[in-house]
Amino acid sequence: MLAIIKTGGKQYKVKAGDKIKVEKLEGKEGGKIVFEDVLFMGDEKGIKIGAALKGVKVEGRIIKTFSGEKVTGIKFKPKKRYKVKFGHRQIMTEVEITKII
Repeated sequence: MLAIIKTGGKQYKVKAGDKIKVEKLEGKEGGKIVFEDVLFMGDEKGIKIGAALKGVKVEGRIIKTFSGEKVTGIKFKPKKRYKVKFGHRQIMTEVEITKII
């Protein structure tokens, strides 16, 4: 069974047993999490989209929370002696999908 979930402003294609890295989620390591924003679900019997997905949920288990890779950027204005370099590390959560209900 395949599902597309929405979390952190992004969409992820998942199935039972998958491990995905998403933006920071509240919860402790080893805790259970439920994704209720399911956009698509499909299996051998057919597919479901939109209003047919009422009551469909995806359950997962939080494996760990960590900092992602560093992303750097530069602001520069020519002829004004202005240059700023900045960086950011997004906090990520690794989730293992346990089942699609």
